[in-house]
Amino acid sequence: MPDLGSNFYQPTVITGMTMDMQLASDETFGPVAGLFPFETEAEVVEMANTAEVGLAGYFYSKDLQRAYRVAEALEVGMVGINTGLVSDPAAPFGGVKYSGFGREGSKYGISEYQIMKMVTMGGMGQPLQGS
Repeated sequence: MPDLGSNFYQPTVITGMTMDMQLASDETFGPVAGLFPFETEAEVVEMANTAEVGLAGYFYSKDLQRAYRVAEALEVGMVGINTGLVSDPAAPFGGVKYSGFGREGSKYGISEYQIMKMVTMGGMGQPLQGS
């Protein structure tokens, strides 16, 4: 690859990851993918949900039922299935746990700035004044 300067980090895949490695618990914003060996869906979801952060999770599957089960079980704000791109202006963006609260973008982004109030009044059965 050409030298693009000190602000560029070459895309990296790390195999043989274990849960005691820093990448397993940090929210890494960069072109780094850690591959963790696992045997079952439950095992890999438990490993993912151990992190104190939860912005997004990504995985690949040909099985639609598995994709739904795993996506529902992951404790993250966004899930990418068979893609690494989850951001879109029309979709809510945000995480859970230490990755944030609330959403930005889409119609849900404005809700953090709105205050909703419901007023219910009873005993108002009086006739119109002047009738």
